[in-house]
Amino acid sequence: MDSVSVEAFRDKIFEFYRLKGRDFPWRRTRDRYAVMVSEIMLQQTQADRVAPRFEQWMERFPDVRSLASAPLREVLQLWSGLGYNARGQRLQRAASEIVEHHGGVVPSDPETLITLPGIGPYTSRSIPAFADNLDVAAVDTNIRRVLIHELQLPEEISPAALRSVAEEVLPKGRSRDWHNALMDYGSLELTSRKTGIAPVTKQSRFSGSRRWYRGKLLRELLAAGQLPMEAIEERYADCPYGIATIVDALVREGMAERYGDGAFVGIPGSGVDVPVS
Repeated sequence: MDSVSVEAFRDKIFEFYRLKGRDFPWRRTRDRYAVMVSEIMLQQTQADRVAPRFEQWMERFPDVRSLASAPLREVLQLWSGLGYNARGQRLQRAASEIVEHHGGVVPSDPETLITLPGIGPYTSRSIPAFADNLDVAAVDTNIRRVLIHELQLPEEISPAALRSVAEEVLPKGRSRDWHNALMDYGSLELTSRKTGIAPVTKQSRFSGSRRWYRGKLLRELLAAGQLPMEAIEERYADCPYGIATIVDALVREGMAERYGDGAFVGIPGSGVDVPVS
């Protein structure tokens, strides 16, 4: 790309941001932990839904250590409603690793961040971009769509090639504002419906899916702390995937535990005793 085209593109995006940029609580902080929380919450959840939950979370878990030491049940209860409860569990696991291996300080470089649970290629770059204004390109679904449409790139462009383009057009020293501006332009102006540019991956049907049954069961476990396996199997007899396989998956992932020789299922650390006959 020639420098004139790049500058014109930047001016267009920044002008939109100046006029219509959104305000969110995570945009008012440079705390790397708070930014990490917001970025993981924003994975597959709309920003307007995340905003009030982010503030509740930061009030209860204001730093890495308070999150790492909290009971899993409390973490998942506060996460409930954001979708993909495993993200909340992985966020706590990341906090534990940060306390254990990084002195309680969220790392600032992408190569270290990506080794933490729940943090992938995009999030490992977005955290330092927003918290530290690091000159590194982070490409999510919205930014991908903006780059492809505005720069007339092929829709089938590879992630590596697209990131290279993103690095080229990134205005040095303005990473934080630039990524916020691109996201707002993609969310408010250059939508998927308007452009016809589809995301790389599509969410599958939720209602009645395995994930739907999993979420429903997890909410019941969070409310009760513990349930008899017999009652679970009776209540979810209509589950076409086999509710026992879903329980097994939750246990493998550390989001549930079996008690009393498998007769009861509960959230780890709930403090609920197995009934004695």
